Amino acid sequence: MTAAAVWKVFRGVLMSLGVLALVATLVFVAGNVWVLAKTQGRIEHELPLCGPERVGIVFGTSHWTRSGVRNPHFDARMSAASRLIRLGRVRHLLLSGDNRTRYYNEPVTMWRDLRARYVRDEDMTLDYAGFSTFDTLARARDVFAVERAVLVTQAWHLPRALFIADALGLDVIGCAAPTPPVAGQWWLQAREWLARVSTLGDLYLWGREPYFLGPLEPLEIAPPFWEPLQEEAARESGDTSRQDDGAAWSLGGD
Repeated sequence: MTAAAVWKVFRGVLMSLGVLALVATLVFVAGNVWVLAKTQGRIEHELPLCGPERVGIVFGTSHWTRSGVRNPHFDARMSAASRLIRLGRVRHLLLSGDNRTRYYNEPVTMWRDLRARYVRDEDMTLDYAGFSTFDTLARARDVFAVERAVLVTQAWHLPRALFIADALGLDVIGCAAPTPPVAGQWWLQAREWLARVSTLGDLYLWGREPYFLGPLEPLEIAPPFWEPLQEEAARESGDTSRQDDGAAWSLGGD
C-alpha cells in the first residue's frame, strides 16, 4: 500500500471519529438542555416555600466522604428534611438509600440523624433498596404507593430526579437542600451532566427496571404532633362552653 493510500485511510478514520465526536457532543448537550428545560421551573430554593405535600422523599448519600470527614451533602439533606417537617411543609419522610451490605446502611444512618434532630419515628419510613435515583422513585410509586411528593436533595441533582419522576408518572416538585460550596463540587456536577444523558437511555432506550421491588407497603402517615393538642383544646373549650351555658341557664331559671 502506497503512502497516499495509507493517508487516505487514515484521513477517513479521522473524519469518522470527528463525526462521532460531534454527534456525541450534540447528544450530550441536547440531552442536558432537555432535562434542565423540563424541570428548572419546579425547583424551589427556599425551604419555607417548598410544598406543602404529605410526603417528602429524601435521597440517600454517604455519611462520610472518602477523606474521612462528614459529608456536607448528607448534612444538608438531613437539615432540610427536618426543617420541612418542623415547618409543616411535609407530613412524612421517605428515607431511601443504599443498603447493599451490613456495613453500609444509608436509610438507618439518615433515620438516626433525623431522630437526633427531633423528627418522630412515626414521621419516617425507611426504604432499604434505593440503590439509585431511579430505584428510589420507582419504589416510591410501586412499593410505597406515593403519587405526589417533594424531592429533597441538592439543586444539581434535582433536574434528573424530577425528570425521572415525570417519566414514572409521579407528581413532584423539587426542594433544594441549602449546601455550602465544597471541594470537588465541579466533579460532582460534571458527573451529573453525564448521568442525565445516561438517564435518557435508561428511560427511552433499554427500559430500565428497579433492582428490587417487593410487596406493596403504603405509607402510614401520622397526624402532625399539634393536631391532637388542637383537638384536646377544642374539646376542653367545648366542655367549658357547655358548662357556661348550663350555669347561665340555671341563673336565668332562678
